This record gives sequence, C-alpha cells and structure tokens, in this order.
Amino acid sequence: MTKAELIFIPSPVIGHLVSTVEVAKLLVERDERLSITFLIMRLRSDSKIDSYIDSVSAACKRMRFIDLPKDEPDPNQANKHFLQLIEAQKPHVKEEVSKLVSHSELSHDSPTLGGIVLDMFCTSMIDVANEFGVPSYLFYTSGAAFLGLEFYIQALHDEQKVDPTEFKDSDAELVMPYLRNPLPAKVLPSVILIKEWLLALLDHARRFRETKGIIVNTFEELESHALSSFSNGNTPPVYPVGPILNLNRDGDRDTGSDRSNKYKDIKQWLDEQPQSSVVYLCFGSMGSFDMDQVREIACALEQSGHRFLWSLRQPSPQGMMEAPTDYANLQEALPEGFLDRTMEIGKVIGWAPQIDILAHPSVGGFVSHCGWNSTLESIWFDVPIAAWPLYAEQQFNAFQMIVELGLAVEIKMDYRKDHFQTDGNKNIVTSEEIERGIRCLMELDHEKRKKLKTMSEKSRKALMNGGSSYIWLGRFIQDMMDNIA
Repeated sequence: MTKAELIFIPSPVIGHLVSTVEVAKLLVERDERLSITFLIMRLRSDSKIDSYIDSVSAACKRMRFIDLPKDEPDPNQANKHFLQLIEAQKPHVKEEVSKLVSHSELSHDSPTLGGIVLDMFCTSMIDVANEFGVPSYLFYTSGAAFLGLEFYIQALHDEQKVDPTEFKDSDAELVMPYLRNPLPAKVLPSVILIKEWLLALLDHARRFRETKGIIVNTFEELESHALSSFSNGNTPPVYPVGPILNLNRDGDRDTGSDRSNKYKDIKQWLDEQPQSSVVYLCFGSMGSFDMDQVREIACALEQSGHRFLWSLRQPSPQGMMEAPTDYANLQEALPEGFLDRTMEIGKVIGWAPQIDILAHPSVGGFVSHCGWNSTLESIWFDVPIAAWPLYAEQQFNAFQMIVELGLAVEIKMDYRKDHFQTDGNKNIVTSEEIERGIRCLMELDHEKRKKLKTMSEKSRKALMNGGSSYIWLGRFIQDMMDNIA
C-alpha cells in the first residue's frame, strides 16, 4: 500500500490556518494512507494560533506541525509586510522539504511525498515544489466565484490589455462567465484597483494556473454556476470540498481560560432570550470601527428595538496592521448611557465565540463583514446575513450573497475600510442605513428564509457520505495518488 505525505503551507493568519487544518483533517480521516506536515509561518506571536495548534496536535494523529524560523521584514514597509514575510520563508521551506525528502529516501517505511499544498497567498512556494519535482496544489480559502474573478482579471489584463485599476470610482459593470449577473466595479476588491497590489494579484493568478489542482472551500450546490465555468480546461482541476468549518472550536474552550468564562457568560445571556430574536453583530478577526461609526451603530440598535449581541473591538493604532483588541472599558467606546438604556435587550461583548453564537436558537440574524468563513458558517447554521463588508474580497462576497444567490440583505455592499485607503476620506454608514438593514434582516420574508434553510441543509449533506463535497474529496485523493507515479 503506497503511503503519501502532503506538506501544507498555510498563510500566517488564523482564518486561513483554521480552514487549512480543517481540510487536512478531512483528508487524513478519509484515507489512512495519508499523513500531513504543516509548515507554520508567523507574522508575530499569537496565543490564539498557539492554542489552536496545540489542541489540534493533541487530537489528530498523522498530522504534525513544524514552526519555521521567524524573519522580520522591513518595518518601514508595513504594506508589504505580509507578502514579504512569505517570500522570506522560502529558504526555510526548502530546508524542511529537503529533510522530508531525504528521510523518505532513506527509510522504506516512510511515505512518499505526494505534493505541496499551498495557501492562495503562498504561490512563490511553487518554486520549491518544482525544485524537488513534486506536484503543487492550491488550497483556496475563498469561494469559487472569487477564484473565477481572479482568473478573469488576469486574463483581462494579460490578453485584452485592459488596466483594471481604471475601474476605480467607475460605474462599469463586468460580465464574466463565473457570475450570472453583471458585477458592479464598485464592489471589486481594493487590491484590484491599486496598481502596486494588482501586480501581486496578477502574479498569484498566473501561478494558480501552474498547479496540479485547486481545492476550494465551497460546495457544488452553493456555487454551481461558477464551478461549471471551470470545466473548459483553461484552468487546473477545481475540487469543491467545503464547507470547511472549525465546528469543534479547537483552541477556544480551554478549561478555566478567560475565553471559557466569557463563553459561559454569553451563552447564559443567549439562553434567556426568545427564539430567533437576537441580531448578532460581528466583523471578523480584523474588523473594527472608529468612535463616530460606533456611535451610529449604537444609535441604530437602540432605534431598531431588536435584541442584540454586539462584538465590539478596539481598532489597532493608526497605520498598524495588528488585529483589533477587546476594550478595557466598553463604556468609553459607547454613547453615554447606552449600556444602561439597552441592558434589557442587548449585550456588548469583545471577543465572540462565533460558532456557538450562530448555533444558538435565540439568534435570528447576523450583521457580518462577509468574510468567506463567516458566510459559510451563517449558511450552515441557517442564520441570514445583513452584509456590511470591510476589506479583502468581502464586497464581492456581499454581492454574491445578496444579488447572485439571494441569501442576504444589504446594509452597504460597496462600503470599504482597509489600509489601502490613502485619501483620508471618512466613510460613515448612517444609523438610518444600519437600522433599515437590521429591520430587513430581522423581518426577512418567508421566501428568503426558506431559500436559506434549503441551502443550509444542502451544505450539511455535501459533506456526508455520497454528498457532492465527499465525492470531490475522494476525487482529489485519487488524482493526487495518481500524480505521484
């Protein structure tokens, strides 16, 4: 029996790491011939990543984690920090791959190196795979339609000589095979509209085409149109194996930890609320707002009269790409008297155990930044979204959920708040806009709720024996094993 080892190289951010580890779990659980080694890069010390890896390591045999040495990029070039770090790790990755290959050649019992599975931001590591003569695969942590958009923009630039940065501030609509509806340029990600970052995106998309296959965190029933558009042979094979979710909440439930206590407090409050009555507001691990916007949200919640659970985080210092932190004193961030006036119907928290909150029967709606993980979680737990995207591909995800799939309502689909903005303009969503979105969300019509419930059921069936994602995962394993020879 041929045994195969895969090397996984995730991006050094928790959202990408978690979904990468979860897809690896599916692989080793599915096929006893497989083992997986993770090469872990770090932007900085992160206790959340540490506790997550510790809990996974303890629970999963045939999966191991190797920490790569930490290289500090030039702090004067903060915008390049992320990609610089990944590029700087190439020699360390090469050294670890060399050790694994040598060990495999010396021992008859060792598994054959079946390939290197790269995160969507780690395409430079394809060079390492090529040097050792092993196949490279991509694990794409966003959806299939956004993968299609990257290919579309790259072809537009390289083949039709169109400069995508010219779409900035335009009313153009893009027609592409991966979407049923024309895409407004106003919801294109900032990376496509800024020349320096566009070059990186184009380079990634070109390199995607060099891989032997692309594993995507989606499922066939959700993105059937986008997935069917990959069947023309112009791209590597695409394997939709999702939704990939950390349903066990590894690393979050350490007994006696501060998070464990916070979780109990939140659960107790939710237990006291009527079914489907609470609107949950959370904007991801990097989502935060300044004081002016916080006041607008607070005003909207108070005016709406709906019960709410609000994850409110403190922004990192200006110009820093650090994750937001919890406020030491929430009263300082909120309008005077807000907590007292809303104590009967609302609760403001910092960190949020999102899986548990969405799974709770009292939660009836989710005001979300539309990160892909959060989007898949909302579908899984049948909780409708009011879309308020901030950065990365979230505007595109919001368009997909609202227009393309009809599974969400809008707060402000073209809102953006990211470190690419240099014009100093303050983009404020008014309390009236937010209140209207919350009311639409919590009073969602029967047809939309029914449509979301059906998709939720399909997301669960996709992973079951005989489901679409189960079949695609098997196909990937078979193709990967065939490629070893």
